[in-house]
Amino acid sequence: MQKSEFTPEEELMIQREFEALLDDYAHTPHRQKVELITHAFNFAYKAHYGVRRLSGEPYIMHPLAVARICVREIGLGSTSICSALLHDVVEDTDYTEQDIAGLFGDKIAQIVGGLTKISGGVFGEQASEQAENFRKLLLTISDDIRVVLIKIADRLHNMRTLGSQRKDKQYKIAGETQYIYAPLAHRLGLFPIKTELEDLSFKYQHPETWQEIHDKLEAIKSTKLENYEVFAQPIRERLESMGYTFTLKARIKSVYSIWKKMMSKQCAFEDVYDIMAVRIIFTPHETMSEKDQCWMIYSAITEIYRPHPERIRDWISTPKANGYEALHVTVMGKNGEWIEVQIRTDRMHEIAEHGYAAHWKYKTGESDDSELDKWLQEIKDILAHPDKDAMEFLGTFKLNLFAQEVFVFTPKGEIKTMPQGSTALDFAFLLHSELGEHCIGAKVNHALVPLSYQLKGGDQVEVLTSNSQHPQKEWLKIVTTAKARKGLNQYFMREERKYTKHGERLVDDAISMDKDLAANREESLARLLNYYGMTQPSELYAEVGQGAIRLDNIRDIVFPKRGWKSFIPFLGNDKMSAVKPHDSQESKAKSQEPQEAPKEKKKEAHAIILTDENLGKEYLLSSCCHPIPGDEVLGYKDEKGQMYIHKVDCPEAALLKTSFGKRLYSASWNTHRVQSFVETIELKGIDRFGVFIQVLQTITTEFHINMRAINVSSEDGIFKGTMELYVYDRSELEDLLKAIRKIENIKEVKRVITDN
Repeated sequence: MQKSEFTPEEELMIQREFEALLDDYAHTPHRQKVELITHAFNFAYKAHYGVRRLSGEPYIMHPLAVARICVREIGLGSTSICSALLHDVVEDTDYTEQDIAGLFGDKIAQIVGGLTKISGGVFGEQASEQAENFRKLLLTISDDIRVVLIKIADRLHNMRTLGSQRKDKQYKIAGETQYIYAPLAHRLGLFPIKTELEDLSFKYQHPETWQEIHDKLEAIKSTKLENYEVFAQPIRERLESMGYTFTLKARIKSVYSIWKKMMSKQCAFEDVYDIMAVRIIFTPHETMSEKDQCWMIYSAITEIYRPHPERIRDWISTPKANGYEALHVTVMGKNGEWIEVQIRTDRMHEIAEHGYAAHWKYKTGESDDSELDKWLQEIKDILAHPDKDAMEFLGTFKLNLFAQEVFVFTPKGEIKTMPQGSTALDFAFLLHSELGEHCIGAKVNHALVPLSYQLKGGDQVEVLTSNSQHPQKEWLKIVTTAKARKGLNQYFMREERKYTKHGERLVDDAISMDKDLAANREESLARLLNYYGMTQPSELYAEVGQGAIRLDNIRDIVFPKRGWKSFIPFLGNDKMSAVKPHDSQESKAKSQEPQEAPKEKKKEAHAIILTDENLGKEYLLSSCCHPIPGDEVLGYKDEKGQMYIHKVDCPEAALLKTSFGKRLYSASWNTHRVQSFVETIELKGIDRFGVFIQVLQTITTEFHINMRAINVSSEDGIFKGTMELYVYDRSELEDLLKAIRKIENIKEVKRVITDN
């Protein structure tokens, strides 16, 4: 951070921002504690005086902005505002948590302390440390949820000002935000913040694509808003005649939401039909339930416009797991355009906007059995019994965050909420871990189904069990929920401990029964590990305990018959000077390899240029996503120093961005159509005579592209095919796909990733 005196203009800017914070606070229903907030601001101002952010602005502007997000966009009160103003004081200055407690009380000090523990982003230097840091963040759910809410506000402001960071830093922070913070905001019901975090993450990871969609959206926005006025007018008149006080709002999809729809539907921007939605927020009459009035308004709207029968979403009868309530219906406008209408009461709207904070405001009874409460309890259970592997814990928690729900029923009619894509086995674990461990199948709607059956909304599920059934490793490929995955991993860990303990006894007995082996016990064990290519005794014990390794020939392993007269001293913890007879050439070659030089600690520039000369030599193209020139890419240097190139939106790169930020490099192409790359396209269409000949002519005659393989099949008048092509770059491939789409009877063509 830079440091210098503030100018009079900057002093005035800081004062205006603080006054804006107080103005935001004055418009809330919270009990006004202006003096306490002013005290916190003055303290933070002095603590950060002269310090500047990378952008050059005074650092105090950051905590002020975070505090404003807390009050204006999340709806938090004075304790949170003070904590937000002070959230970097302990981390960046000489003040301690005890100092904060003495000046502002224990609660604010506790929250600031929680924020200090998770400073510097979710993740640190090493993967396990990163996940541990995230676990600290989640532990605050048990202590005070406001720590998490302020941290989300902190991340939102950092994303809004991310432009001042280096490109590789942008990748890391944006990837981390999309992987964890946006889903966390979604799960806590902070929909506007979730949407903005996703959009900003997308903007910094795919700047050109973001700009292209943004420009197209701006070009049609005025037309969309004109259509909205025409569409909304009859609804407005009907609601007024019903005696409601209400607000009508037009909502335009974000760039990221449009891109996601384009990817999922494999369609162009112009084919995304639900770019605009209309939101009705009304004050309900006290004489009738909110639910009944929402359905009355639904009935009134569908008398004006024709509804889409498959696009009704009832989040009132069964709210989403994050507390979201609303009634959605998609109707056909007068101009033939489908428009989604969202119907909410004032209370529902505040929960949708402010999420968790508003949820607790509206708690009515001593116990609240909402899906949000259940989710929080599940998170506390996960934290109480954490995975041994910290990264596994991160994955387990991630499964809990961002899933759409389906509602299924037990045989007794009790409703259960499951993430979309859940299987019968997931359902068994949801009910009880023992049911999951002994599950052999299920009856869904009275019909027998396998463990892998994917549940659908409205299914009635009966779990079938057998005491002789036990979990298999393959089950991990079947389950999709964090609870089921955790239950299986805990079972496998318990079993592994049993096998390891049993195997350790067998190895000890085998060594003890031979006096020569027993005399050199440690070297005997080391040679066993070396023979089987293992580094830890526990690996050997587990294999022996399961019967995968037998110890009948233990003496021959420790004392090979050829070339061994006596023990050769064991060198090091994980390498032997001796070699196994059948691996001697390989081992000798390894032993002659030069030792890796100590890594230099000098700072490297985090930007690389990909050329025809260095591709495949200095930089390897990742096999998981097959990047080609023109794709937005980044570089990742592994622990051996090898640089791999990934597409920015590659799933593996998403995890790398969250876990290994310091090993990421921004990358750009500077190739000259020298190398060609194998890419696979998939196409579908109506099987008419000559259609595939047209495709081949387009590829070979118009574009002069060579093909490596073709696979085509036809069934019921529809053909499907895949083709492996040699292309120079992304633009050539995209031009080809556009040309193929224009061929009559071709209905879909897209680039796919395969293991070429």
